[in-house]
Amino acid sequence: MTRDLNVLALVKGDERYVFLFDDANRSETLRALGRFASNPELSFSWYDAAVLSQKVRQTARRSEQTGQRFSLPQPHDDLDY
Repeated sequence: MTRDLNVLALVKGDERYVFLFDDANRSETLRALGRFASNPELSFSWYDAAVLSQKVRQTARRSEQTGQRFSLPQPHDDLDY
C-alpha cells in the first residue's frame, strides 16, 4: 500500500519551512502552522500560516474531487516526440 505525501515549503530569509503531510495528518499540519506563527523566535507569520493553511485545504478539496493529487497529460499516438 502506498500513501500519497503532500509537501509545502516556505523560504523566508535564512529560514526554511517544509511541511510534509498525508491526508490523515492534515489537521495536525494546520495546528503546526498556528504553533509556528505564534512563536516569536521564528519569522513565520500569521499571514504565512493563513496562506499555507489555504494550500493544505486546497489539497484536500482537489483529492476529494479527482481522487488523485494531480493529473498528467496522457500521450497520444498521433503526436511526434
